[in-house]
Amino acid sequence: MPRRKVAFLPGHYYHLYNRGNNHQTIFFERENYLFFLRQFRHHVAVETADVLAYCLMPNHYHFLVHLRGKDLSEKMGRLSLSYTKAINKRFQRSGVLFQGPFQSLHVDEAAYLLNLSRYIHLNPVKAGLVQRAEDWEFSSYQEYVELRRGTLPQYRALQQQVDGSTAYQAFVESEAVLMPMAIRSLMLDE
Repeated sequence: MPRRKVAFLPGHYYHLYNRGNNHQTIFFERENYLFFLRQFRHHVAVETADVLAYCLMPNHYHFLVHLRGKDLSEKMGRLSLSYTKAINKRFQRSGVLFQGPFQSLHVDEAAYLLNLSRYIHLNPVKAGLVQRAEDWEFSSYQEYVELRRGTLPQYRALQQQVDGSTAYQAFVESEAVLMPMAIRSLMLDE
């Protein structure tokens, strides 16, 4: 297996993402989204990474994580295999579900971290799935703006950068602050 360009180091932040093979759907019904989150918790979040933000879209996913442990690639591989097997069984299909191994970017600046969380949370709005980020059930945004109590995202650190949930909501919804070009290039559904 080829080596990754990004080295995974405990104590660092990473953007993890992948999409369906040929841009196809990977989440077919509500239970698929929930199952994927449970599998992510089981394979990755329990021992390896704290999730700061996430968003599951019909044909791709995003996780912003703070790495605590080792073997992220192996654990993400198990997640992908586990989910693919379950979907193939559920929908009587065969073959690959994802485009390939998950992709990753090292996030090394606080401003980039905050803007990336906004990008992740605005994905369903930009894709035209909902009018407001808080209306998308399959992201951590509802925890950020205190509409839901979840256990997966560790959002307080990002929320504190902008002085709480109300300020974070204003930050996300603000069109006055443009997303950096580096983040715009991550749009997986364009």
